[in-house]
Amino acid sequence: MSLTAVYVADTGHVVGALTLTGAAAPTDVAELVGPALPVRVSLGAGRTVSLSLPDRRLAAVAADDEPGVLADPLAFGVDAPDGRPRPTLLRLAAWSEGLALAADGLTVTLPLAVNRVTPVLALISDGEDTHVLTGEIPDRQSAVTLPVTLEAGSRHGLLVLVAGWAGRLTGAEAQ
Repeated sequence: MSLTAVYVADTGHVVGALTLTGAAAPTDVAELVGPALPVRVSLGAGRTVSLSLPDRRLAAVAADDEPGVLADPLAFGVDAPDGRPRPTLLRLAAWSEGLALAADGLTVTLPLAVNRVTPVLALISDGEDTHVLTGEIPDRQSAVTLPVTLEAGSRHGLLVLVAGWAGRLTGAEAQ
């Protein structure tokens, strides 16, 4: 079997994986996901929204066998220090707090300060649309606020990716 991981080029997060027997899977993202990868998020009470992760933000790599990535892809990342992805997937640090959605922005706070400028990518559902927000947590800091305009009290699906940390997929109400 061969494992192919689809990942976000900006942050290294694996967002999908597949295994095939026989021939290797294509590494052209458009062949794998089309123009965008749909990511579904439960908002509770039987309500689900879909976020669209554009193919231009994605890449694919033939990876070493890692069964855990099939069950929880957002817990893994691709290491590409020189711009070329390595086949070994990395398990990313988990975090469970630190997302605050407001009508004027999403604040992302890590459990501890980072030792380098750290890319952040967030997708927020808004009706049929998806807001794609990018930013960076500064060196020796632990938080960033990404500006967005939402209706206070509205429910949204969130995909939050911080380089080096496990991805977060959750629902939230804009305060």
